[in-house]
Amino acid sequence: MREYAFQKSTRPGGRRRFNPRDEMPQGEGSPWPALAGFIGLCLLVGLSAAAVNAPAMQNWYPQLIRPRGTPPDWLFGPVWTLLHLMIGTSAWLIWWRGPVGRRQRAALQLWGWQLLLNALWSPAFFGLHSPALGLLVIFPMLLLIGLTMASFARLQRNAALLLLPYLVWTSYAAYLNTGFWWLNR
Repeated sequence: MREYAFQKSTRPGGRRRFNPRDEMPQGEGSPWPALAGFIGLCLLVGLSAAAVNAPAMQNWYPQLIRPRGTPPDWLFGPVWTLLHLMIGTSAWLIWWRGPVGRRQRAALQLWGWQLLLNALWSPAFFGLHSPALGLLVIFPMLLLIGLTMASFARLQRNAALLLLPYLVWTSYAAYLNTGFWWLNR
């Protein structure tokens, strides 16, 4: 195992923990497979949601009374695909360029928990035909997205900013979910 010396901080007299990723030789530890992994995981969540949604979109969902502002059905796929690309990239930025340590691990754990709830929302709402159960998933998901963003912002601002459209769209989805529950109870 290669040992690394500590580097001086940019602050006079200050020192920081060394991140071995900062000086990896070219060809070793390429970041691209990890980026593909983070994005692939997020896209897998999206694909599993699409598989759960498809039967409900054919028979159950069209029968529901829709709240004001419900977008056309075709819009959800492209929006979620773009969001999943951004969600994966944000986590990769924390993994690759974030300071190695407890805060990085905690931030990525929050990211994992919000992604789990993201994966559970479609089975709750569409799979079980239950807007009420969808609400029980989407509001904690919103909280975890906000906590993830705050945690990411302390480590790398751009990673947190990549999650902003996700937070906005999920807030909009929470409004729609609430409307579907209210109008169809």
